[in-house]
Amino acid sequence: MTTFSPDLQRDIERRRTFAIISHPDAGKTTLTEKLLLFGGAIQLAGTVKARKSARHATSDWMEVEKQRGISVTSSVMQFDYQGHTINLLDTPGHEDFSEDTYRVLTAVDAAVMVIDAAKGVEAQTVKLLEVCRLRDTPIITFINKLDREVREPFDLLAEIENVLKIACAPVTWPIGMGKTFRGVYHLLADRTLAFTAGEEHRSEADIIAGLGNPELDRRYPLEIGQVRDNVALLHDASPPFDLADFLAGRQSPVFFGSGINNFGVQEILQALIDWAPPPQARIAATENNETRLVQPAEPAFSGFVFKIQANMDPRHRDRIAFFRICSGRYSLGMKVRHIRDGRDMKLANALTFMANERVLKEDGVAGDIIGIHNHGQLQIGDTLTEGETLGFKGIPYFSPELFRAARLRDPLKSKQLQKGLRELGEEGAIQVFELEGGQMLLGAVGSLQFEVVAQRLKDEYKVDAIFETADIHTARWLVFPDENTRRDFGREQALRLGRDVDGNPVYLASSRYNLEVTMEKWPKVAFHATREHGQILA
Repeated sequence: MTTFSPDLQRDIERRRTFAIISHPDAGKTTLTEKLLLFGGAIQLAGTVKARKSARHATSDWMEVEKQRGISVTSSVMQFDYQGHTINLLDTPGHEDFSEDTYRVLTAVDAAVMVIDAAKGVEAQTVKLLEVCRLRDTPIITFINKLDREVREPFDLLAEIENVLKIACAPVTWPIGMGKTFRGVYHLLADRTLAFTAGEEHRSEADIIAGLGNPELDRRYPLEIGQVRDNVALLHDASPPFDLADFLAGRQSPVFFGSGINNFGVQEILQALIDWAPPPQARIAATENNETRLVQPAEPAFSGFVFKIQANMDPRHRDRIAFFRICSGRYSLGMKVRHIRDGRDMKLANALTFMANERVLKEDGVAGDIIGIHNHGQLQIGDTLTEGETLGFKGIPYFSPELFRAARLRDPLKSKQLQKGLRELGEEGAIQVFELEGGQMLLGAVGSLQFEVVAQRLKDEYKVDAIFETADIHTARWLVFPDENTRRDFGREQALRLGRDVDGNPVYLASSRYNLEVTMEKWPKVAFHATREHGQILA
C-alpha cells in the first residue's frame, strides 16, 4: 500500500489550478489582470485599451495580441493568495485558436466562465463549455460589464441554463445596471457590496449587512425594492448553491460585476479558494495498455506537456514546454523518464511564471504548471515520470479545417522558413505537414491562425511568406497494421501522403469522396481524425 506524505498532501490541498474561458471581448483578459492585481502579483493593471501609455494586458505578450486587443496564446501565471497557491491559465477566446484552449483545459481542475452581460451566451462560450463538460470541470460564472446597459439578470440566467445546459445558482445579485449600477447583494453572506468604480480595496462603508437594512433604502430608494422582490423570487424558484453539484460540473455559482472597475473580482477569488477543487486524480494508460487513476499525492513525480511556446523572450530565442504536474513533487535538477523517447532527462532550471516575470522553480507539487526549457525533445502530450511507464490521455490534435501552402517572397530563405514552421508546428500554433519533396503545408482551425503565423515568421524568423490555398479537404493520421502495408500504401498514395512535425504519417484527402474511396480500398489501414490515436507508448 502506497504511503502518502502529509507534507505533500498539505501542499497539494493548497493548490488551485483554473482557466478563464469566454467568447472574445467578454472581458476575460481584463479579469485575468484584475485577479493578478488582487492577488498581489502585479501592482498596476494595464488594459488592452491603454495604448497611449504603451500598456497592454499583462498576459498578452505577442505583438499581434497588442495590436488586435485579443489573446491568441495561452498564458500561465502563478501567485499566492490567502495561504493558497493559484495557477491561473488565460486562454485564447477567439475560435480560431480553439485547439490551444482545448489543450489548456486538459491541464486545469476548474474554470471561470466570463459572460458579457449585454450579449449573453455566445458561440465560442458554447464550444468551450462542451470541452469542460468532457471532464466534468467545475465552472464558476462571472457575468461581466454590469456598469453598462445590459440585459435583465433573469434572462441571462435562463439563457445560460437553456443553451449551456448547466444549472445556475446566483451567489450575488445586481442592484441596477449601467449608470445606475449600485452594487450587488450577496445571497449567501446576506450583505450588500456597494459599487465604487475603480476601487481596489473595499472599505467597511461599502458593506451593508442585511437586505432589510434601512441604509439600503436611504442609499438606493429607486432600486432596492426591485432587488428585494428578485431575491425573494430567487429563494422560491432557484435551487441554492450546492457544493457537490458544483464539483460534479452540474451547477455553476453565478457572480455579477465589472472587471474593468475591479468590482466582483474578490468574490471570484474567494470562491476559487473556498469551493474550487484541489488537484484531482488523472487517468493514465499503463505499459500494459490498461488504465489507472494517478493520485496527486502519490510520491512518484509525473505529469504531461500541454503546450509549447517558442520565442516568449525573442532576445533568447527560447522554447518553453508548459508542463502540468499530476503527482509527486518537483525538485530542482531532478531526473525523470521521458516515456516516448525511453530516455532519462534532467529537469534543470524549470520556471514558473508570475505575469511577465519568470522565476526559477525550486519546488512544485501536483497542480503546479512549470516551464521546461525545450530544445526539441518535448512534444505536446509527452509524459514525464520518475520511472513508471505512463501516458496521460486526452490531449489530441484535431484534423484542420483550412489548408494553405507556404510560398516565400525571397527563395533564399527556405531554411529559415522550414525552421520557423517546424518550431511553430511543434508548439501547436498551427499544424505543419511536410510533403514528398519537402513542400510545407499548413493546417488550421481558423483563418486568423495563418495571419498570426505570418506575423510571427516575419517578427521572429525574419521570413516574409505568402500562404496560398491548397487543394486539401481534410487530413487523417494513419496507423498501419504492418510494414508491408505501410510501404505499399506509400508507393500508391505518394502524392497524398505527408508527415506532421512529429513524423507521424498523414493522408491529405482532396475531397470527402477521395477519402471515402481510399478508406474502402485500404480497410486494414486506420484513418484517424485526431492524432492521439497514432501515439504509442514507449
